[in-house]
Amino acid sequence: MSGISILAFVMISILSYGYYVVASVESARDEWNFESVNLNVDLSRVLTKVNERFLSVAIDASLVAEEKFMYLLTSPKLRTLAKALTPAFLRFGGTRQDFMTFNPTFLHSNENHKNSVFDADDICERLELPPLLEKRLKQEWTLQEILLDKEDLQRKYRSVKFTECAVDLLYSFTNCSGLDLIFGLNELLRTSRNSWDSSNARTLLQYCESKQYSMSWELGNGNNFEAPSIYSVLLTKPSFIMLMTETGNSQLNDVGIVRLVEQKSCLPLEPNSYEKKAGIRVDGYQLGQDFVQLRKILQESKLYHNTGLYGPDISQPRDHRRDLLEGFLESGAEAIDACTWHHYYVNGRETSLEDFLDPEVLNTLALKTHEVMETIELTSPGKKVWLGETSSAYGGGAKGLSDTFVAGFMWLDKLGLGAKLGLDVLIRQVLIGSGTYHLVDENLDPLPDYWLSVLYKRLVGPEVLSIEAFSILGKTKRVRVYLHCTNKKSTSYKSGAVTLFALNLSKGPARISVPVTISNSTGEAFVLQSEQPGEEGLYSKSVKLNGEVLKMVDERTLPSLQGTPLPAGEHLRLPGYSFAFYVLSEAQALACR
Repeated sequence: MSGISILAFVMISILSYGYYVVASVESARDEWNFESVNLNVDLSRVLTKVNERFLSVAIDASLVAEEKFMYLLTSPKLRTLAKALTPAFLRFGGTRQDFMTFNPTFLHSNENHKNSVFDADDICERLELPPLLEKRLKQEWTLQEILLDKEDLQRKYRSVKFTECAVDLLYSFTNCSGLDLIFGLNELLRTSRNSWDSSNARTLLQYCESKQYSMSWELGNGNNFEAPSIYSVLLTKPSFIMLMTETGNSQLNDVGIVRLVEQKSCLPLEPNSYEKKAGIRVDGYQLGQDFVQLRKILQESKLYHNTGLYGPDISQPRDHRRDLLEGFLESGAEAIDACTWHHYYVNGRETSLEDFLDPEVLNTLALKTHEVMETIELTSPGKKVWLGETSSAYGGGAKGLSDTFVAGFMWLDKLGLGAKLGLDVLIRQVLIGSGTYHLVDENLDPLPDYWLSVLYKRLVGPEVLSIEAFSILGKTKRVRVYLHCTNKKSTSYKSGAVTLFALNLSKGPARISVPVTISNSTGEAFVLQSEQPGEEGLYSKSVKLNGEVLKMVDERTLPSLQGTPLPAGEHLRLPGYSFAFYVLSEAQALACR
């Protein structure tokens, strides 16, 4: 070998060895640069038990703003996606429900009803949206969303009239999908005395009963009347106090106050000081009385006398909203089967990626829930509490965030923490509809939160178990863990199995040490990561399960969603920016047998 050849060989060897050493060091660094998390668990008792429909979904009432879009509910693809989320409630409501009125077209024509396709025994097979019409509706819906978003920004809403056809389409969708419908009635239809005008609701109820549509009900979207009453606003004005004293009108409601002010013309009121969205104010006590009225109407019905009634759907507590809830419970607690409120973490128009990964932001759910439950327990102890509408960000969601992989951290943590706090049902805004916080996009393709929801449904049971996570520095903030009995309806796992689900808010991986009591259990791991690595992947709308990108096989078939084997005695490895479900099939938890 020549001197040049020997020199070249030595240089190549040194460079190759050097590369090998660097690669090995980097690999070792990745292997050891993790957060070590230890767990404390109690498998002997159930901490609390939630509704089997704990994870439920909503369709926003904006879908009926133009009735033709209700035909999207006949898409076989959408039905396939909805079926995978059962059992669940489907709430039809939101801001626009308080601008909807039922306008029947065939009220006096029984013949039309008899010949309706909705009465066919095989309706689920017959009522399917043709592909060309589905494509056209999806294209038009994109334009419709722009108009709806403009209304939301301006807070000016059109009156919407819907017919029997919209009701039939909605009910057939829920029935064919196996969901349980909750229909939101218009609370802002008022009489001259500011009580609820129930005449339109009676007409709708009569129609639904004639069709034998089994469903539950809500009244009003509390967000539409959440501001202080006119009375509380005007009490800050000396001229108003003097006027009330002089005229002896100390018990007027909002409508009466407006009339009094108009008559006397003595108060410098801003146009919007008592108007929001509809120019109507309903205080908590009156709202409760309206629910009592609705309950009496339902009790008169053979079909609905024992049906569910839920409300008042107020926003998360803040000063006057607590007053609204207290007033409502004082007069209407006995009328409802569960007390509902809404929760969003952030304002969709002001938030950032960092908020979605901030444990302090996630912890606000506990603070708000404690406030609501404290109020309810004082007035109506033992009443079930629901998140009647919830997602990541209010205002229609956060563009580029609420429909991407990063939204899953808020959603999974809300499912885990909400159950642990004792919330009975969480209704996710929305399955489909306007905004950016939907589970299924405008093309009816499932987004990351949808796949997360399906796995939760399959693997997580309603029994909540106690679990705490600790690191060397104390209670860990960026690795969050929850523990339930495994879904007992799953035939794949033994009695006593538990499902641990976790999320890692950090870029680096975590190693979770399982307690000795369950460390010898084999099981399966379901690890969800973005299709793309690193921080850029947090903005992705695609998700991988154990390394495989999730997508529908065809419009009627979901992928198998299989886990990977989890050997006994090994630590659980949770990659950075990921969440996972670990089914420990041989945990033999006493609470889960």
